[in-house]
Amino acid sequence: MLRIAVLISGNGTNLQAVINAIKDGYLDCKIEMVISDNPDAYGVKRAQNNCIPVYVFDRKVYKKDLSDQILKTVDGRADLIVLAGYLSIIRGEILTKFREKIINIHPSLIPEFCGKGMYGEKVHEAVISSQKEESGCTVHFVDDGTDTGPIIMQKRIKLNKNETPYSLALRVHNLEYSSLLQTLKLFCDKRIKISGGKVIIKESKNVEKGINKCVL
Repeated sequence: MLRIAVLISGNGTNLQAVINAIKDGYLDCKIEMVISDNPDAYGVKRAQNNCIPVYVFDRKVYKKDLSDQILKTVDGRADLIVLAGYLSIIRGEILTKFREKIINIHPSLIPEFCGKGMYGEKVHEAVISSQKEESGCTVHFVDDGTDTGPIIMQKRIKLNKNETPYSLALRVHNLEYSSLLQTLKLFCDKRIKISGGKVIIKESKNVEKGINKCVL
């Protein structure tokens, strides 16, 4: 069974989506731990409510040592690290030890509107001000750059005529749930590999069960 560590910074709705999908039987994996860089993150309570071990490493306290502390915590205990609304930068030895074993969700169609300073509502503001016709989300591997790792999955939506950063954020966030769950399903089924810096999805011989609507 795939063991995952989920890293959060805020509300934890993506975490809740994973918890629900495991309970529903869609995902054959276990959340070994939840790690937060924010002691006030509501996602911490979501984990506690589901009896998942929680570790809080305040980014204001650990600063440049944060990634090393996370590595000490996950090493030997997780097969995959999932950044689910995690705002701190992963750096250092953890990128080597967990090479191609860390994934992130970004609220835009990488390579557009990503990189340093592009997070949260700032992304959606940039999309709208650029008068783009579509946006979406991207699930990708984490490397030593910022939002530069191989792309696993992207989902797109058309922007509405009177779109606002808030309304776009809500619509993109809904895409994130299904994208994350489908990506984790691929990992559970061992269907993901990287060749030549690109992600290859192996064909499945089995018919996948649908994703039930998650109550967040």
